[in-house]
Amino acid sequence: MDHFPSELTLYFPHPETADSNGLVAIGGDLSPQRLLLAYQYGIFPWYNEGDPILWWSPDPRCILYPNELHVSGSMKKQIKKNLFHVTFDKAFRSVVLKCRTTERKGQYGTWITPMMVEAYCHLHEMGYAHSIEVWDQQVLAGGIYGISLGKIFFGESMFSLKSNASKFGLIFLARHLLNRNFVLIDCQQNTPHARSLGATLIPRKKFLAHLRQNWAFRDSEGDWVI
Repeated sequence: MDHFPSELTLYFPHPETADSNGLVAIGGDLSPQRLLLAYQYGIFPWYNEGDPILWWSPDPRCILYPNELHVSGSMKKQIKKNLFHVTFDKAFRSVVLKCRTTERKGQYGTWITPMMVEAYCHLHEMGYAHSIEVWDQQVLAGGIYGISLGKIFFGESMFSLKSNASKFGLIFLARHLLNRNFVLIDCQQNTPHARSLGATLIPRKKFLAHLRQNWAFRDSEGDWVI
């Protein structure tokens, strides 16, 4: 397992060198440059507060193709009722903080450390990190945040304070990305929530191929791509 020799070293081992759990490297920092390099390589940080930064690239990878999004009949009815209002990039820090503090069944504590909050807010200010907000009237009921690179959206976390609020947000995100010709949403972890919406598992090699084929630079509009 590679340990970064110094905080200033901007380097990652190849994702295929990950151990059986998907751990690629230990250490480093959460600078914008290192985070963007990690996502370019299909690697993401995930660790507990007080521990060294751990970098992961699991095999297989849980992803959602926007055109394979599954919306149940009950969710279609809820969408038609306009129970929630969805916005993009209107309350990024609030979404990240809600993801950090919202309790989840079977989960104790959070991996979204204060240092992570600031790191992703910095990426948002740079135009790389984005949020989807789900509102009930004027109250934030759910949300998602992640990184947009090329034609791939790397989902980081989501929260829900009202039933189906995060699912509502993910449905609108998938439709938004499909309209912009995005290829996939990286769900990172294999969860029942993601699978219920059509997420599937693909080999890491295929995921890395998607990264190579869909990397892009910021266009003239500079929106949602780099």
